[in-house]
This record gives sequence, structure tokens and C-alpha cells, in this order.
Amino acid sequence: LRGDFLRINTTLEELYFGERIDVIRDRSDVDALKRELLHQGGPLMTRLAAMPALPEDPHASYRLLGLVGHYLAACQRHETPLSDEKGGRQAAWDISTRIGSALGVAPRLVFAHQSLFNDAIAGRYRTFTALPDEDVFIRFNALGVFAYYRAAEALRGIANVGVSSVVAGYLLDQAEATLGDVLRFNQELARQLNIDRFFYNVRPYFKTYRVGETDYRGANAGDFSAINEIDVTLGLCSMEDPFYRAVVREKYAYVPPADRQVLDSLDRLPSLAKLFRAEFDARGASPAWTANADRFLAVCRMHGAAYAFHHH
Repeated sequence: LRGDFLRINTTLEELYFGERIDVIRDRSDVDALKRELLHQGGPLMTRLAAMPALPEDPHASYRLLGLVGHYLAACQRHETPLSDEKGGRQAAWDISTRIGSALGVAPRLVFAHQSLFNDAIAGRYRTFTALPDEDVFIRFNALGVFAYYRAAEALRGIANVGVSSVVAGYLLDQAEATLGDVLRFNQELARQLNIDRFFYNVRPYFKTYRVGETDYRGANAGDFSAINEIDVTLGLCSMEDPFYRAVVREKYAYVPPADRQVLDSLDRLPSLAKLFRAEFDARGASPAWTANADRFLAVCRMHGAAYAFHHH
């Protein structure tokens, strides 16, 4: 994946971009590159499908699912004639389904495979191409994901110490700062990413593709649990809202296995908004309560700003 796969995809993308087209068909030089992709990938899929057992470490299995997914996503992107004879289609489907069933996840590449389970060598993580804009897209989205995880972790401890605690004030400040990082990373992404390059050369790798008899929707940079944990912990969203519950459930199979436990717990998470209101109703607005309520509102504003900028 770090060698010929990268070269083939990059060469094809430069040809597509030269003509400002999604994909080129029925051209000898392009078809030769697509055949090379299949001829190199197919035997690897067959070898993987023949493995007597999956890796013992679930993280290793999940990483392997992403490696197979890189190949299938590239085949889908280039609209290569993937078949059992040329490209190891059934073998790729078999190993993907086997891992997906074992881990309880969608048997395809998801964004976590690029952001959370992507080991760098000499500072370079796995990408489909050597194009700078793909690196920019993955890098700043991945940094945003990790910042969201840090913010969720900070908010997680507040209910146990009470919303007017000095510790809660510290944790709220930490959450605001890391959500500020999310906004900053997204602003940098918007500044650096070339729109045309993204549209023609990065976006197509995130398409829907088939595994067996099912078409699995494309990878999404929002497929992780932390942002939903923040929504619910702040009290801005509720799992009692059918629409929000449907949003969470739709991405359930596309998050890393550990994140599913967090999504399962959203029904039970305390709402900080309700905790602030409960203390106010019982004790009134003490100076400590007021200071932390201001911090809480600052976190809500920063979360909204980062969220809105990202989606815009």
C-alpha cells in the first residue's frame, strides 16, 4: 500500500485531474494501470482469505480490515472491473466479512482506519495517493477527531465532582480549549485544501462500495463517538429525541469497536445543563456556580462554532 498502490493511484489521479473528470474509461494507458492494481491486489486478497485465524489482537484485526478496505475503495474509485478471477473480489469480500462479523463493525474502510489506526513510518501514514491535498484532508480531520476525544474526556469527569467544583472549572476550561483546537484545525483545513483537488482526487475514495450482497455507505470523518458524547453530556442533544437517536444509530457500525460502548452509554450520561439547573434550584447562584456556569456556556459556544464551521 505504501509502494505500487500509491504510485498507481497517484498517476491515475493526475490523469483525471488533467481532464477535470471523475474517471477515465477505455484508454489504454489508464486501463493498464487499473489492470496492474488488480494483478497486484488480487493475490494478496486470496492469501488473506486463506488465513486459518484472524489476529488475536482485535486492534490488529481492525487494522487489517482497513488495509483490505483501502484496496476495495481504490477499485471502486477507479471503477476497475473487479472480479473473482482478476482482483480477488470474493476473497476480499470473505476476509472483510469475516473481520466485520468478528468485531461487529461494517466490513469496509471507515475514516477511523485512516485517522486512528494508521501507523506512520518516517512520519508518513498510509494514504491512497501521494497528493498533498489528501495528506491535508486526513491530517487535519484526524487532529480534529483527537481533539474531540480530549474534550469528551474532560467533560466526562464533571458529574462526579459537582458542577460548582473547582475541578469542574478546570475541566470545563480544558474542554473549551480543546474544542478551540477543533475549530482551529478545521479552519486550517479550509485554508490549505484545494477545492478542485479535493473534489476530483480525494472525495471519490470515500464512496459507497459493496461487500458481498450489501452496499455499505461511504466513509465519513464524523464516524466516532466523542462528538455525540459531548452533545449529550452538555445537554444540547438527547437520546430521547427520535431524530438524534437515529443519527447515532446510523453510524453505529462505522465507528471503531471501542466507540460503540460509548454510543451504547449515551442513554445513561448525565446532562450538565440539568445538573447546573438542579443546583441552582436547590441552592441558588453561588459565586462558584456562576463562574462555572459561565465556563459551561463558553464550552457550548465553542462546540457550536467548531461544529458549524466543520459542516459548513
